[in-house]
Amino acid sequence: MQSSMHDQFKTFARYNAWANQRLYEACGQLSEAEYLKSRPVFFGSIHGTLNHILVGDRVWMGRFTNNLSAITSLDQELYAEFTGLHVARQAEDALIISYIDALDDNALMAWLEYRNVAGEDQADELTLLLSHFFNHQTHHRGQVHALLSQTDVPPPSMDLIYYQREIQ
Repeated sequence: MQSSMHDQFKTFARYNAWANQRLYEACGQLSEAEYLKSRPVFFGSIHGTLNHILVGDRVWMGRFTNNLSAITSLDQELYAEFTGLHVARQAEDALIISYIDALDDNALMAWLEYRNVAGEDQADELTLLLSHFFNHQTHHRGQVHALLSQTDVPPPSMDLIYYQREIQ
């Protein structure tokens, strides 16, 4: 049986929460110094990269729900420490699942008009934006995964196929 586009996005929303939980569990094993350590990566550290993922999610969710965030830059620090960021991550993942669950295939075909962080007006189909949204998260989780491999904490397996096999 072929799944609908909506079903696929529901899978991605739940996979996102699962992968984030696995990644945060691994990062939670790091010392504070190792977690915050400056590293040669775009957002400067494991914390900075995890923070950026949440920043991006909040910006996009604000656009999707027409409840714009007060975020002004893609590296804006939302939480200075791991615990606050982790709690916020879990709440955001629940919000993402709830939002996706409330959509239907017709809503996915609608166009969304929004202003990007640079202040430029944009308009795109929601399916494209949601695909970007979930791909962005995966991209940056992969960076954190690579950074974890530079520590004593083994990076977790986070492939979508492992999630799908786990929930079957």
